[in-house]
Amino acid sequence: QGMAFTLEERQQLNIHGLLPPCFLGQDAQVYSILKNFERLTSDLDRYILLMSLQDRNEKLFYKVLTSDIERFMPIVYTPTVGLACQQYGLAFRRPRGLFITIHDRGHIATMLKSWPENIIKAIVVTDGERILGLGDLGCYGMGIPVGKLALYTACGGVKPHECLPVMLDVGTDNEALLKDPLYIGLRHKRIRGQAYDDLLDEFMEAVTSRYGMNCLIQFEDFANANAFRLLHKYRNKYCTFNDDIQGTASVAVAGLLAALRITKNRLSDHTVLFQGAGEAALGIANLIVMAMEKEGVSKDAAIKRIWMVDSKGLIVKGRASLTSEKQRFAHEHGEMKNLEDIVKDIKPSVLIGVAAIGGAFTKQILQDMAALNKRPIIFALSNPTSKAECTAEQCYKYTEGRGIFASGSPFDPVTLPSGQTLYPGQGNNSYVFPGVALGVISCGLKHIGEDVFLTTAEVIAQQVSEENLQEGRLYPPLVTIQHVSLKIAVRIAEEAYRNNTASTYPQPKDLEAFIRSQVYSTNYHSFVADSYTWPEEAMKVKL
Repeated sequence: QGMAFTLEERQQLNIHGLLPPCFLGQDAQVYSILKNFERLTSDLDRYILLMSLQDRNEKLFYKVLTSDIERFMPIVYTPTVGLACQQYGLAFRRPRGLFITIHDRGHIATMLKSWPENIIKAIVVTDGERILGLGDLGCYGMGIPVGKLALYTACGGVKPHECLPVMLDVGTDNEALLKDPLYIGLRHKRIRGQAYDDLLDEFMEAVTSRYGMNCLIQFEDFANANAFRLLHKYRNKYCTFNDDIQGTASVAVAGLLAALRITKNRLSDHTVLFQGAGEAALGIANLIVMAMEKEGVSKDAAIKRIWMVDSKGLIVKGRASLTSEKQRFAHEHGEMKNLEDIVKDIKPSVLIGVAAIGGAFTKQILQDMAALNKRPIIFALSNPTSKAECTAEQCYKYTEGRGIFASGSPFDPVTLPSGQTLYPGQGNNSYVFPGVALGVISCGLKHIGEDVFLTTAEVIAQQVSEENLQEGRLYPPLVTIQHVSLKIAVRIAEEAYRNNTASTYPQPKDLEAFIRSQVYSTNYHSFVADSYTWPEEAMKVKL
């Protein structure tokens, strides 16, 4: 608490004289941090400043974050966290979280006992193989679980001492890191196969054995092959989800549902083309199918509305070496390679970029989308900003201001030649995972089904006002994210109790009030000892 300790607290804690003779309120401390933040010129230095604050004064760290979430989120999470992960050896000050390696097999239960907290409600775990759009960063990927859990608290109110970031270090295939003298992880190639699977199995069993079956385990930034496989393997056995697949899907579908209020039609009226066919694309596509089915369309008819392009071109029936996930969206069509030609041929009304190929949506593609549609929907969702398929300005410029745009990383407002200013919607997963985590933890949900993510998408879209839509926003302003997270949590809990999938009993009479009571407070506790007297007679010294 620093200089926020009162005189009485300082005296009782035996720290009087160790602090300057000045008493600051928390607001003054926030002001001091802001002044230091503004002095710094690089975002990496600002990241280090905030992480150092998190290490020494957690409540003040979250007070600062929540004081202006729109300003600080790009520093503690994407895009700056990507740079911080790349420079993690330089930025490393003090370990946060648990580092478990492939050599610790057979001893993970013992390692979990090293963690000082006995009650853990949420874990974010990565193996560092696919960090954002940056690839294999090995042990440097620990920045992601740390940043993610900071947003669990700042955006969702999940208590930070009940959160645990975990890095599963199985090596790295990144040659530059293996040669980096500052690299903090194991210096060998990634270990795969049975040994890898055994490590994951032991980790899941050890976590649930120590913290209970209701402990939420979020998988983050695993490579495509492992991400889908592990999700299918564990989803019905543990309380788990994969944010890259399901969180991204939820926030993208939320944007689409909001866009339908502009296009004035149904989701099943649209043809969707994906640039990319990895975790994010397939996750979004599967949730779109679910949303279309809810509109009354058959599953087969919904799948036919969705096309995908991967590194080898358009995904079509008969193409060699397609995974089972991709085969689901392979249609009868000639093979095509060039995205511009594919757009002309497929004539999509929705174009979604999730392949981390910067500038993939060319001027020609954006102009063609505008020629094909009165209000084309264009989502450039790749992170970080350098990997975005197009900028907000390019989208609005080449679609003559008619494009309905959302991105994965933040873009500045754009003023059109007409004088109208549009505020691009940022389809940030932080609209999803904090509220999902708060809801799941509060009602003790045992398994997290796809319906949770469709419900979340619907809630987010409902929070977008008509005024937001007119400004070009497809998502609620970030300043309302705590309110949005609470709404998501309440809806998840309501449905869980309705479907008998909740395990927190008895069911609270007022769910919203109950969930609010679970939310973390950034205000300081009093450290004054509970001091009182007895009646005079009782305190007399007896000879």
